[in-house]
Amino acid sequence: MRCVHFGECGSCSLYEYDYAGQLELKSGELSKLLSPFYDKEIGVYESKDSHYRARAEYKIYHEEGVCSYAMRHLDKRSFVLLKECPMVCEAIESRMWRMLEYINGSEELKRGLFGIEFLSSSAGETLVTMLYRRRLEDGWKAEAYELQKFVDAAIIGRSRGQKAVLEREYVTERLEIEGRRYVYRHYEQSFTQPNPGVNEKMIGWAMRGAKEYGEGDFCELYAGAGNFTIPLSSLFERVIATEISKRSIHAALENCTLNGVENIEFVRMSSEEFTEALEGKRAFRRLRGIDLDGYDLKTVLVDPPRAGLDEGTARLVAGFDTVIYISCNPQSLVRDLDRLCETHTVVDAALFDQFPYTPHMEAGVVLRAGG
Repeated sequence: MRCVHFGECGSCSLYEYDYAGQLELKSGELSKLLSPFYDKEIGVYESKDSHYRARAEYKIYHEEGVCSYAMRHLDKRSFVLLKECPMVCEAIESRMWRMLEYINGSEELKRGLFGIEFLSSSAGETLVTMLYRRRLEDGWKAEAYELQKFVDAAIIGRSRGQKAVLEREYVTERLEIEGRRYVYRHYEQSFTQPNPGVNEKMIGWAMRGAKEYGEGDFCELYAGAGNFTIPLSSLFERVIATEISKRSIHAALENCTLNGVENIEFVRMSSEEFTEALEGKRAFRRLRGIDLDGYDLKTVLVDPPRAGLDEGTARLVAGFDTVIYISCNPQSLVRDLDRLCETHTVVDAALFDQFPYTPHMEAGVVLRAGG
């Protein structure tokens, strides 16, 4: 990928290396971090080197009555006005510039606009959220309906305390994983994996780990909308998954219906609360009707936030025979492995390059109890 903004735009700070060089740098760094726990070669799952992001957020910069897309400068003190952005997928790229041109021709759409968010599917279905510092009235809706038709994308308008959905608030994603197609609804402003191609590889890797090492019933913590849960459920008789976000639980249940999956029990609670429930420390109404003692939970998948596992959750996870750990922060992963490797052994490790041209690394490890 080449971009005229390399060296200025803060989104792509690893621009001095070609893509092969970036992968070599990242895999070497991850291997070094994991070396106290794993001495074999790590798997490297690469991305497309351009047009890989299915989610993007831009600030809107106003100057002399003209709107521009803007990103934070590498110096973090200013903004770069964009002329191109080849990291976004073709569905977003084909719409964003036509959309900006249309907005600049409409005083109603420009007024108070401070940000635009894009979300697309692999097939090109696109959702656009326009963020405003004013209330959106009928005049805005009329103009936005015309813009929606012009760019062939569903549009949502947001301002403080207001959300205007013109058509729908999700895109439908279809992923090919281990020879089967899975369907997901990805909702606006909910967490989704930003790189669909790498996401397919990441789920496939987790499925292969579960197929080789998994036993008993399956548990997932931080399940989101079922990104991992639904494919992995095909390998187990019974599955229980936790997620704190009410909206994500709603999407996960929809995604189960879309995929004909009936063996998952989704529970809206934090990992800390679920730990207390399994340890018998607290009773929760949200678990009414669920017989936790009836599960033979031996395999767990965790995909925690950047901070990693809290102490209680780490203690809970250490009680499983097989642990599949997906990490968006290798530093917190290494900290957690210090504890988990007191009882478990890392049997597989991988790098997933969700974010080319950045130092960010997504990592995965499979651990087995004992040695």
